[in-house]
Amino acid sequence: MARADRFVGRVGLVTGAASGLGREVAIGLAHEGSRLLLLDRDTAALSEVARHCPGAETLVADVSSAAEMERAAAALDRLGKVTLLVTAAGMLGPTTPLPEVSEAEWDRLFAVNVKGTWLALKYVVPRMEAAGGGAVVTFASGAGLAGNAVFPAYSASKGAVVLMTRSLATGHAAKGIRANAVCPGPIETPMLRESFTQAGEAAAAREDYTRQRNPMGRFGTPAEVAAAVLFLLSDEASYLNGVALPVDGGRLA
Repeated sequence: MARADRFVGRVGLVTGAASGLGREVAIGLAHEGSRLLLLDRDTAALSEVARHCPGAETLVADVSSAAEMERAAAALDRLGKVTLLVTAAGMLGPTTPLPEVSEAEWDRLFAVNVKGTWLALKYVVPRMEAAGGGAVVTFASGAGLAGNAVFPAYSASKGAVVLMTRSLATGHAAKGIRANAVCPGPIETPMLRESFTQAGEAAAAREDYTRQRNPMGRFGTPAEVAAAVLFLLSDEASYLNGVALPVDGGRLA
């Protein structure tokens, strides 16, 4: 059983902390003792989640902006030596075949999912090095481990996150930094509901098909994903580095 004090005295950043999986991870880290900077674009939702995270500070910012992520790093400096990073900010993007994805849609999707992850690493990893090490968990997806005909652009962006994370793991292990990616399957979140809504009249059929593809016959919960993330961040996972961990009920088995 996980201890309730695994992250006491640890300082961390969680992007995309206002809803869904980022929210669940932030609350879990805070309840286990971490002091956090919570970052999101949704001011009201960010304030709400902060009420569940004792000692947390918030910053309304766009992860795709270098200037705003640099500002986040400066805010982290005021909290102490940062040793935890979770990059949960992300978006689904268009549910259209690749040739039909517009340039603007592609650019925005990669700006958030890929550039936003890179910018967090760019500004936080050097601080981890200065602190003597730390643990990173990026949010990829099961769609980043296998092709996805329904969300091909999203799949491409999350595949990039997987290899970015693995590259970080190989390049920074000697500096005391572990980096792993969590790859959720269909999880009961607003993003999953959005994916069904985008199907229009076929929403119910898409939901049924998605559920039936899972050997466990159900969608995962945010708490199940958060448990995996907290494990990867903890000292219990001290020899796990460069892992892309599916949390999908066996969907990709």
